[in-house]
Amino acid sequence: MDIYKLTAFKSDGEKLLDESFQAENDEDAKKIGTKRLSEKELLDSTHRCTSPRGKLILFHP
Repeated sequence: MDIYKLTAFKSDGEKLLDESFQAENDEDAKKIGTKRLSEKELLDSTHRCTSPRGKLILFHP
């Protein structure tokens, strides 16, 4: 399993979410990240999820 990083921000740059989680692969990480953002009602906020190799898995400006 790899560790992925999920962050969400306000428009002024303030962090709303900054957490790590484990996933088997990038596709699973995308599903987990989307679910966590949805649970915290942050899907419409600027957010990103990155893999341990620096690949951008999720992004919303």
